[in-house]
Amino acid sequence: MISEKSVFLKARKEESLLRKHPWVFSGAIKRLEGSPVTGDLVAVHANKGRLLGYGHYSHNTSIAVRMLSFEESSLDQDWWNSRIGQAVGIRRDLGLLVGEGQNICRLVHAEGDGLSGLIIDYYDRIAVVQTHSVGMHLELKRITVALNQALPELVGIYNKSAKVLRKSGADHDLDGFIHGNEPSDWSPKERGRSFIIDLEQGQKTGFFIDQRENRTLLSSLAKGRSVLNVFSYTGGFSVAALQGGATKACSLDSSSRALELAQAAVDQNAFLTGDHENIEADAMEYLKGGVADFDIVVLDPPAFAKSASARHQAIQGYKRINQRAIQSMKPGGLLFTFSCSQAVDDRLFTHTIIAAAIQSNRTVRIIHRLHQPADHPVSAFHPEGAYLKGLVLRID
Repeated sequence: MISEKSVFLKARKEESLLRKHPWVFSGAIKRLEGSPVTGDLVAVHANKGRLLGYGHYSHNTSIAVRMLSFEESSLDQDWWNSRIGQAVGIRRDLGLLVGEGQNICRLVHAEGDGLSGLIIDYYDRIAVVQTHSVGMHLELKRITVALNQALPELVGIYNKSAKVLRKSGADHDLDGFIHGNEPSDWSPKERGRSFIIDLEQGQKTGFFIDQRENRTLLSSLAKGRSVLNVFSYTGGFSVAALQGGATKACSLDSSSRALELAQAAVDQNAFLTGDHENIEADAMEYLKGGVADFDIVVLDPPAFAKSASARHQAIQGYKRINQRAIQSMKPGGLLFTFSCSQAVDDRLFTHTIIAAAIQSNRTVRIIHRLHQPADHPVSAFHPEGAYLKGLVLRID
């Protein structure tokens, strides 16, 4: 055994683990042995003692164990090198690491890459690590070694975990570089678009990589059109619209800092010829005035539901903002609308948008169904990983 600390499950609670689902909920645990504490690597056993695998333990959280392996395994440095190397190899095969105008992607997507509690994003030779569990945070040295082996071109590793760890009650080191530093010629790009990545103050790891292919779709539809980017953050959809030949793109956000970065991103993409305007406003209030001046509207709000208990309230929020947009859009307009709430699945989101369309008394067609890209994979054993969903609607 690699761990003397163990978790034993109640009778018949091993079924999800036998299907390789990576979470053990606290209510499934019968007893602990070896006095594990938060962050420990524990062996997980069925009620009668059968070994089910190994994972990181967390006390007083609903997810008590995040599984890493479902077999007898050492989980030593070689294991980390192999697991992270495989994830990086997939992104190389997808052509996302190095290419013409493309050096931004997600390297490790938690459960989707068999590393529950770990997110790693790549921005032009810099890896940004977010550990969402204490156990994963304690593995930072091994993660650093594995990243350097898998990515010889890496010049910096930035740890951006402090905020998410504080949410779990943990108190760990401040964010910052744990290896190397930012290169003087740092230039993160996706599909030919340059962006300002705010490692220190930015949301998530500094940018929302998961919308890359959806931004590219917008770019292909934007020529000669005016675009309103609501909940714009640092202007990802705005830059994509202007790249595609939009006559005007407006970035709407309540954060002046985000809008400053949006304008800086527009300014550094010299090929952009359309006009860009920042609108600092509350999105809900702005939408009350209608969006009839725009040919394309993007609604990409933050997660309205962080948990299942908030689902009903979130649905009302999605319905309200979409109804306000749909009822005022010009005939022939396009609406890109999204939800990143894991608690709201595809079916429920689509039904919510349909309800908004009915209330708006408009003819609405679904042109595209959108999801997260290939570098945000969903494990076949963890369907909860499919969090991003979106629709492109034509409004008549």
